[in-house]
Amino acid sequence: MKTFLTFTLPLLASVSMSTPLLAETPEEQGMAIAVEADSRDNGFGDFSADMLMILKNKQGEESTRQLRSKNLEVENDGDKSLTIFDKPRDVQGTALLTFTHKTGSDDQWLYLPALKRVKRIASNNKSGPFMGSEFAYEDISSQEVEKYTYKYLRDEQLDGEDVFVFERYPVDKKSGYTRQVVWMDKSEYRERKIDYYDRKNSLLKTLTFNDYQQYEGKFWKASAMNMVNHQTGKSTRLVWNNYRFNTGLKDRDFDRNSLKRAH
Repeated sequence: MKTFLTFTLPLLASVSMSTPLLAETPEEQGMAIAVEADSRDNGFGDFSADMLMILKNKQGEESTRQLRSKNLEVENDGDKSLTIFDKPRDVQGTALLTFTHKTGSDDQWLYLPALKRVKRIASNNKSGPFMGSEFAYEDISSQEVEKYTYKYLRDEQLDGEDVFVFERYPVDKKSGYTRQVVWMDKSEYRERKIDYYDRKNSLLKTLTFNDYQQYEGKFWKASAMNMVNHQTGKSTRLVWNNYRFNTGLKDRDFDRNSLKRAH
């Protein structure tokens, strides 16, 4: 699945490489694009990666955190992920465990080593900021097809590439967003940009994806992701490296006890 800011409707499983079929409604066209993107990202099994998180306030001052991420593909459901903070010392050992679901609310637990306790993230708090970043807890979950309804808007060019532009609307009424506008390239069905609109339908954030690399001859991962909050002037940049696929991760690596072992 599409983890992180990472989709089965067989009727729509194929889609043209340009504008989706004109005979379809905009809603069917948008769904077809999402299904195709998801199918291209399926089958990775598991992967781990290292991450640098760069927080910038509206004055331009930066602080940096080092993290690790582990991800497990789950058949007939959303992915499982474990995100672990290694540096700086004040957040070292903090870990977020996420069980994404195709339908219903995701399950998320945050381990706070200073308190030696695991805190469950309530459904109505999923729109809150993750560890002071511009990413919300709901952004951290894998973006399953079933989490949204869709509407194709148009074709256009972004940074010289042909892209689809479509809207997706969260099914979860507790989402912090009314809608998201997605720019996805036609060549490989990779997300290039997402605009997030808040509950008042005002533009809240923009996420851009850069420097895609291909792994295992199939899977495309962005090496850099930048989330800008237009309402606060803050931003969070994620720099990914050291991707490793099929490392043998199992369900037991993603139970609640794994949070406390995550050092």
